[in-house]
Amino acid sequence: MLKFAIKKILYGFLVLFGVVTAIFFLFNAKPGNPALMIGGQNATKEIIKNIEKDLGLDLPLYKRYFLYLNDLSVLALDSKNPESHYYISEKKYGSKTKLFSITSSTDLILKNPYLRRSYSSRRDVWDVVKEKLPDTAILALSAVGIATLLGIIMGVIAAINKGTFYDTSTFIIAVTGMSAPSFFVAYIFSTVGGLVWSEQLDLPTFPFILMLLFISVGIIKKYIQPQKGLTLSVKTILNWGFKGLFIGAGIWVFYIAGFSIFNFQEIDLFSSSIPLPGTGLNPEGPLVDFDDYTGEEVYYWKNLFLPTLTLGIRPLAIVTQLTRSSMLEVLSQDYIRTAKAKGLSQYKIITKHALKNALNPVVTAVSGWFASLLAGSVFVERVFRWNGLGNELVTALQNDDLPLIMGAVVVVSSFFVVITILVDIIYGFLDPRVRV
Repeated sequence: MLKFAIKKILYGFLVLFGVVTAIFFLFNAKPGNPALMIGGQNATKEIIKNIEKDLGLDLPLYKRYFLYLNDLSVLALDSKNPESHYYISEKKYGSKTKLFSITSSTDLILKNPYLRRSYSSRRDVWDVVKEKLPDTAILALSAVGIATLLGIIMGVIAAINKGTFYDTSTFIIAVTGMSAPSFFVAYIFSTVGGLVWSEQLDLPTFPFILMLLFISVGIIKKYIQPQKGLTLSVKTILNWGFKGLFIGAGIWVFYIAGFSIFNFQEIDLFSSSIPLPGTGLNPEGPLVDFDDYTGEEVYYWKNLFLPTLTLGIRPLAIVTQLTRSSMLEVLSQDYIRTAKAKGLSQYKIITKHALKNALNPVVTAVSGWFASLLAGSVFVERVFRWNGLGNELVTALQNDDLPLIMGAVVVVSSFFVVITILVDIIYGFLDPRVRV
């Protein structure tokens, strides 16, 4: 097991090394001089040269690369010459511990990783990351939490009702959720939830009329033409109502599309609506802001709702399909048939026997999705003006702020690698076949 864990950790370091290398050469290959941005329009040539020397921009690209790795590494080379680029100043890098001398002028030291300073704000990148990362982590955790809870419930219901209309519609919704781009969904949620529905939303009545019609026809048909094996239960009534609601919503959407394209006469049945009270949500806004009068920090938790739904759609679709397929596999096992033969209720079979054995792949996927959402929240944060690491990363890309870009990428990649390693180790501990 120890050998397996060490192997995974080494793979993680190789992944981080590859990410750092790719990002460094990709952005350093771009034309432009960061010293001009730092010095400003009125900077003289002498000032520009001093800035380039301070940042190491006067060095060849490969030397700048090794210098960046030296800054980023915990084990680093420390020159005894204060004029050298490899001189580790405690004022800039923090505390350091000398391990041993390599040469008369160079030591091997132990230090904290240094992500350098932002070109635009001149702040330490680590300070910027520490300030922005909590909001992004809260957003990712809430999105994963909601997606996991709803996905497991929807997946279990779909597995129990395999082959029904609900199962088919769940598959369609899941595929739509997986294929919808995050920035497109973000704009829809921001517009509908924060603008259109902020005060009042007119909900179309036709889908609900069709839902009641399906339920009524089903009940009448049950008593006029009784079908063998069909019991009039709450589950059956809900299934009929769901069919009517789903089909009615589809017909209404086609009507609206046709009305906007062909501009035919309105039909009262389709154009009538039910007013719903507004959500009171904002189309954009940060989690933490400052009060204009007191200057104190104020938490606007309602601003978390829309970006959480937006970011959670894709993992919701994945968790739903994983839960469904895993539940179907577990429900076909012999011990489930034995439990049924003993007369256990379906509720006890699902909750006490099937569900806990079906959640192994779901837990693995959820842990990976949390790390992915830390990186994938860039567009969502930008649309909702969420004051997180993703929004800061977009601003850094616009300003060609290389240290901030690389620092954010390294931190997010580190989270992804650490979580992946932990999941692999735990999974290998639970299932010895994984270690083979």
